[in-house]
Amino acid sequence: MKEEQFKVLKTMSEATSRMDINILAKKVDLNPNQTMQQIQELTKEGFLQKVGGGFGITERGKAAIRVFTQVSEETAFRFYNGIDQPTNFTAKTLEEFYEIIKQITVESIEFHLYRGDFENWLKQALRDTELSKETSNVKVNNLKGEDLRIRLLEAFDSKYGIEKMK
Repeated sequence: MKEEQFKVLKTMSEATSRMDINILAKKVDLNPNQTMQQIQELTKEGFLQKVGGGFGITERGKAAIRVFTQVSEETAFRFYNGIDQPTNFTAKTLEEFYEIIKQITVESIEFHLYRGDFENWLKQALRDTELSKETSNVKVNNLKGEDLRIRLLEAFDSKYGIEKMK
């Protein structure tokens, strides 16, 4: 998702009432034509839908907001391979977390998963209790290596369809 699209989607989600295109454009630092173009693209991609004379956010749009919203630097997830063994990977969004899981060592994944780090971050930083529980359920299968990585990615994709949002 493009940065401009995310700004439009996030601003629309925070609006408490119907918003004029000129006001929306000003809030997202685009001109009205550019804003309308982003709205049309978001609609085409299923993040917005036409509602009466305006647009509303779809479930897919709400999911995208959760996937791309950043947490603070202090709340970001820092990946380790073990105790006192930091990696250079840090995630501030669920999308970044997902991308790092795709490439980090399986030792790091196993280290964090079986300590409960992933589920705690998902629940506390991202306030996603449902995905936190799903991540916890992955532990029950006692998977290791690439099977564990695949199962985690499937859990994120089944809830949010992250791979299709990019």
